[in-house]
Amino acid sequence: MRASIKQLEAFFNPKSVAVVGATKKINKAGHVIFKNFVENKRRGVFKGEIYPVNPHEDLIMGFQCYPKLTKIPGEVELVVIVVPASVVPEIMRDAAAKKAKAVVIISSGFGEIGKHELEREVVEIAKKAGIRVLGPNCLGVYDSRTGVDMLFLPETKILTTGEEVVATPRPMMGNIAVVTQSGAFGASALDYLAGRQMGVSKFVSFGNKSDVDEAEMLHYLLYDDETKVILLYVEDVKNGRAFIEAASKVTRKKPIIALKAGKTEAGARAASSHTGAIAGSDQVYAAAFAQAGVLRVRDMEEFFDSAKALVMQPPAAGRNVAIITDAGGPGIMAADECELQGMVVKKFSEKTLQKFEKLKEEGRLPKFATNLNPVDLTGSVTSEMYELAAELVFQDPEIHGVILLGLHHTPALQEDYIDKVAAVANKYSKPIVACDIGETEMALHIRSRFDKLGIPAYSSPEDAARAMATLVRYGLYLKKKGFFEEYMRNFLKEKRKQTTQTLG
Repeated sequence: MRASIKQLEAFFNPKSVAVVGATKKINKAGHVIFKNFVENKRRGVFKGEIYPVNPHEDLIMGFQCYPKLTKIPGEVELVVIVVPASVVPEIMRDAAAKKAKAVVIISSGFGEIGKHELEREVVEIAKKAGIRVLGPNCLGVYDSRTGVDMLFLPETKILTTGEEVVATPRPMMGNIAVVTQSGAFGASALDYLAGRQMGVSKFVSFGNKSDVDEAEMLHYLLYDDETKVILLYVEDVKNGRAFIEAASKVTRKKPIIALKAGKTEAGARAASSHTGAIAGSDQVYAAAFAQAGVLRVRDMEEFFDSAKALVMQPPAAGRNVAIITDAGGPGIMAADECELQGMVVKKFSEKTLQKFEKLKEEGRLPKFATNLNPVDLTGSVTSEMYELAAELVFQDPEIHGVILLGLHHTPALQEDYIDKVAAVANKYSKPIVACDIGETEMALHIRSRFDKLGIPAYSSPEDAARAMATLVRYGLYLKKKGFFEEYMRNFLKEKRKQTTQTLG
C-alpha cells in the first residue's frame, strides 16, 4: 500500500498541475480554480508549476496557455479537468500521454445522470495508464499547507448593493481532515469550520468515486502527520470489506466521525440521483461502523461538535461523568442527556463528598451548594469556587470526564474562571468540555476563550453532553482494542508540543 499512498500524494502536493478548462471568464469554474492556484503560488504557498490549458486562450493571468495537455513542455503530475463530460475521455488520453500521476475530474454529467458507459471509459483509460482519478462530479482537493485549492467556489461575492462579502472562506491550518461524497456539503463544512475558527488539514471531495474511494483515502490519511481527526460524509460505501479494513486500522490511531446520509427511503432515492449512490440498509452501515470503531453521528451539528471535542481533548477512560454548574436547570439538562447517551452521572465517592463539605464549612463554597453530582455552585459562584470544584472532581479516581457549565450571567463571576479551570484541567489527562448558554457578546467571548485554551465549548448543555459522549465512546473503543494507552501517550505528547509552541 505504500506505493499507492505515494501516488495519492500527487493530489495534495504535486510538483506541477495543469488546469484543463482554465479561462478568463470570471464566472466559470475553470477561472476560479486556476486563479486559486495562481494566487497561492504568488503568495509562496503553492510551490509547483502551473499550466492553464484552453485552445481559445493565449494568456491567462500572466501564464502562457496551452491548446492541449500534450503541448505543455514540462512534466505534469496532476491534471484538473473542468470541461464538458463528452470531452473528458480525449483529455484522459492526453493525460496518459503526459504520464500524469493523478487526475481530478470536476465536471459532472457521468454516472450520476445515468451515463455509466462514459464514466467506465474514463476509468479504463486511467487504469491502463496507471493514473489515479478523483471524481467525476466533485469539488476536488483543498490542502491548507501546500496551497492546492480546486474549490471552484469564490472566496468572496459581490452583493447586489455592490458590497463584497466572504462567501466560501478557506479555513486556517489545523488538524481536521474532511472527506466527503457531497461537494456542496463539503463546501458548507469548510464555511462552518472557518467561521468557528476550526483548522483543516485536508479536504477531499469524491463525487462519483469512479476510482479513489473512502477506503484508500482513509488509509492515506492514517499516514498524514497533520491529520488528527477525520470527518467523513458518505451516502454509500462501494467496497464494504476494504472500508472496514482501512477504517479499523485508522481508528486505532485517529478517530473517524461519520455522517451517513440516505438513511430513509426518500434520502436513499435522493442520494441515488445525487452521486449515483446505492444507499443500502442503514442497519448494515451502523454495524459496519461499530465494527471498525467509526463514531457515527446523527446530524450536522453533532458532526462538527464531535470533531472539536476529539481534536482538543483526550478520550475518556470510562463512562463516569462529573457535572459542575452555577445553574440548576442546565445542570439537570446535562445530566439527562448524559444518561440518555449511555454515560453515568453518579454520586461522588464519600472521600470527594467530605472534601466538598470541608470547603463549605470553611466558607470557600456556598453552604447551600449541592455537591452530590451535579455540583451546583449556585448564583453566588466566584471564579475561585469553579477552580476548587474542578480540582476536587478531577482528583476523584472514579470520574472519567468533566462537563463544566459556566453560565456567565451571575453577578460575582469573572471571566478569569476560564483560565483557572484550564490550569486545573491541564494537570490531568481526563477530558473536559464546557458550555455557556447565550448568543450575545459575553457568551461568545466565554466560549471563544475556552476554545483558545483547548477546552471545547458549546452553546447548550445537551451539545456539551453529546460531545463528552463522543470522547467516552472513542475511549471505550480504544480500551476494548488495547490501544488506549498508546493513543493517550501520543495525544498528550502532541498537546505538550502545541502548548510549548503557543507559549514560545
